[in-house]
Amino acid sequence: MSTPDAEIAKPFVQATKHVLSTMAMLDPAPGKPYVKKNNNAAGDVSAVVGLTGDKHGSISISFSKKCAVAIVKNMLGDDVQDIIQDAKDAVGEITNMISGQARAGLSQMGLTMQASTPTVIFGDNHTITHVTTGPVIAIPFSTPHGDFTVEFCFE
Repeated sequence: MSTPDAEIAKPFVQATKHVLSTMAMLDPAPGKPYVKKNNNAAGDVSAVVGLTGDKHGSISISFSKKCAVAIVKNMLGDDVQDIIQDAKDAVGEITNMISGQARAGLSQMGLTMQASTPTVIFGDNHTITHVTTGPVIAIPFSTPHGDFTVEFCFE
């Protein structure tokens, strides 16, 4: 079974828009997906989830600092204790939810996969190494509070 990348991208776009609008009151606008040429993270805070099952691969979401802070404030209100720790937790949680919803969408296409716990990476100019040899598809999103990029790859 060979599903074109454009079809595989749809559950990620739908899951991302749904999770961020319900959990963080953000309405992200997806840009045009592209094949990523390097391991540099697009943002300052990233979470990576490994996938196993019908296909092996990974999903990552990389947020700009500004966007991560907006998500934390929208999720926690004024109850922000430690912005760095809260941002790590929020990014991991959001990525986990998007991964779950995207996998539900992929299972309707006949691809069943299980996910690992998200690993969160924080810091300027960090890299994300996906565990597969296949192309990494990146979908940029923009919000009024900064940008983020969803990446996925399977083999």
